[in-house]
Amino acid sequence: MTGPPDAQPVAGLRHLYSGKVRELYQLADGTLMLVATDRISAYDHVLPTLIPDKGKILTQLSLWWFEQLADLVPNHLLDVPVPARFAGRAVACQRLSMIGVECVARGYLAGSGWRDYQRTGAVCGVTLPAGLTEGDRLPEPIFTPATKAQSGHDINISEADAARLVGRAVLDKVKALTLRIYAEGAAYADTLGIIIADTKLEFGILPGAGRPEDRIILIDEVLTPDSSRFWPRDGYEPGGAQPSFDKQFVRDYLESIKWNKLPPVPSLPPDVIEKTRDKYLEAYRRLTGKELE
Repeated sequence: MTGPPDAQPVAGLRHLYSGKVRELYQLADGTLMLVATDRISAYDHVLPTLIPDKGKILTQLSLWWFEQLADLVPNHLLDVPVPARFAGRAVACQRLSMIGVECVARGYLAGSGWRDYQRTGAVCGVTLPAGLTEGDRLPEPIFTPATKAQSGHDINISEADAARLVGRAVLDKVKALTLRIYAEGAAYADTLGIIIADTKLEFGILPGAGRPEDRIILIDEVLTPDSSRFWPRDGYEPGGAQPSFDKQFVRDYLESIKWNKLPPVPSLPPDVIEKTRDKYLEAYRRLTGKELE
């Protein structure tokens, strides 16, 4: 299956939600199923071009990381078969309440963090040393929460604002988990020549009695090229944008053609599609030591 499963009705399944990359279905027994498509988004737009096998790479890499992190944090996975047409790109998952804050750990100054720093000398209210340049490693990783506007793009917010949204106890727990997951993932990747510059994680709360902060689980995807910036260590040079194993390659192409980031959304040429797929695959192979099935 090289294209994405579409959002049309599928026999035996109820379609619940379409995201930029993922589709959410309900199986006949009521179990939820999350499907990663081959779509790719940039600058808050879904491109009309597919990246073959991208959904499988994201799913298989997330499954691998969920296993590595199982002793640190529980996750949303269920051991329930998924339909054959979604094999390799879908997982059955638990029902839960989403925590309405995206949890970002940053170890390097890049992206929106770099833009915030240029304006204010801080990122999400976290003051940083003066004189840093784009791509610099931070003195220590920082937690920078974000939320989504109605248009779907991420908006950086302060920790205090995040605590008002989800409660201080819940925020303290997801902050600690985010920084710990990032630290463990970045340390492992570093041994394989990959810098994880930053990563975005999402958490949910399982239904049940007791304090919400005691029922937090890791959900969606974890430490993938879609949710993280992966840089090859042998090409790292602070002071500007870095070569990457993630979709920054696509963003760079869109910048090169001077797209105004408004519809119509341009298609990607064959060479960019192929190179993007190769970058995702290389990250998967390096991290897992496996070939994509």
